[in-house]
Amino acid sequence: MGEIIFPLTKEVASKRAFREGLTYDDVLLVPKKSAVISRKDVDVSTRLSRNINLNIPLVSANMDSVTESAMSIAMAREGGIGIIHRFLTMEQQVKEVLKVKRSESLLIETPQTITPDSTIKEAKQLMEEKGIKGLLVADYNNILVGILTTRDISFETDPYKRVYEVMTTSKDLITAQPGISIEEARKTLHKNRIEKLPIVDSQGYLKGLITARDILKKEEHPQAAKDKKGKLIVGAAIGVKKGFLERASSLLEAGTDIIVVDIAHGHSDLAIDTIKKLRKAFGGIEIMAGNIATAEAAKDLIDADVDSIKIGVGPGSTCITRIITGSGVPQLTAVMDVAKAAADAEIPVIADGGLRTSGDLTKALAAGAATGFSGFLFAGTDETPGITVLRKGRKFKIYRGSASFGSALGRKESGASDDAIDPNDYVPEGVESIVPYKGPVSDVIKQLIGGLKSGISYCGAKSIKEMQEKAEFMRVTDNGVKESGHHDVDAV
Repeated sequence: MGEIIFPLTKEVASKRAFREGLTYDDVLLVPKKSAVISRKDVDVSTRLSRNINLNIPLVSANMDSVTESAMSIAMAREGGIGIIHRFLTMEQQVKEVLKVKRSESLLIETPQTITPDSTIKEAKQLMEEKGIKGLLVADYNNILVGILTTRDISFETDPYKRVYEVMTTSKDLITAQPGISIEEARKTLHKNRIEKLPIVDSQGYLKGLITARDILKKEEHPQAAKDKKGKLIVGAAIGVKKGFLERASSLLEAGTDIIVVDIAHGHSDLAIDTIKKLRKAFGGIEIMAGNIATAEAAKDLIDADVDSIKIGVGPGSTCITRIITGSGVPQLTAVMDVAKAAADAEIPVIADGGLRTSGDLTKALAAGAATGFSGFLFAGTDETPGITVLRKGRKFKIYRGSASFGSALGRKESGASDDAIDPNDYVPEGVESIVPYKGPVSDVIKQLIGGLKSGISYCGAKSIKEMQEKAEFMRVTDNGVKESGHHDVDAV
């Protein structure tokens, strides 16, 4: 039993000084003279981490009711990124990452193939499993010998007929050499009225595939956040206990662009040790870690060699950490303190939690955050996991904190957690809720980015960086908060 000191000593008491902590509602940004003519002139590109850039400063949270592959694909197409939650088995999480990476690419380096002696039944099963309508046919040396599409087998009644009997042979295929430009590929596809362009070297070996679908996606989403190979970027979260290195290895092999060390109290020996072990095992990978709320914590994570820092202890809409533990720092103050501490190391900091509006996002970025990280903003959209439910004629979707009892119990029952959880001893730090159905997440993002661009212009700036240099905050009273919203009228 440790030494009991009572009453409180003067030495300890003298170290306890109260600071004032502020959150987004406590302040407003002071309007400045603007040279912005159109919101199109405002640049909202930013850094996610030391070596990853985004075209919009939005990250969907690694929560089991928010981000899996559908959300990650949608976020990346708009220029942001989604972080696949870790409350899946390792195999399931890897599969979600692969769905994102395979959703589109300028060049598919390893297209789905089938051998010419396979059966029609096997081909149909593979097409159904992969969700595709065509297969390249390659021999056992990976030499292209033909292509098989749904048109070739739609009316085929013999399931055991061989692929080579019904496929289009290579002599009738339009192919291209490695190194072809996207514009040349586009012209070739259009000229020949084809949807797939196999890439074949001079010896006949299959080297990849370019599809009309992927080129059209590139044109539809010019702001998409992609890796060097033209694939959508995606992040994935891991825990800090057993199996995290094996999980990280599998996620990185699947193409994950950034690993997020997911722990509620990021300023801990567990988190720091995890970061160091990841760095030692995998070298120059991108690592985001948190959550933290102080400058001291930021310095310790930077010393452990992180590439990005996540800020927020208790500000989230479904988080009750501050109620349960009594710990936390109001989010605006936390962002300012951590951003200042990370500035010299040029490590981007991420504002996680407490964002409800585009105005909150603007304040977070003006305070020094590089991006806004949120579950609430994107909850209730089409891309979130789970079904839509009806209540009194209105549509809703489930939204719950990762530390909620329901989330923890679900992980235990599915065997999808790295951590041992005893529901009888579990103390939840999150709640379960329902949120109104919002439609496609792209609509939500457009509203958020439109408001952010206006907010940047109100600060007299044309970019996030310039806004951070010019931003001036003013403390407001409770009446000032009331005055900021609609008042004295009934909204319709």
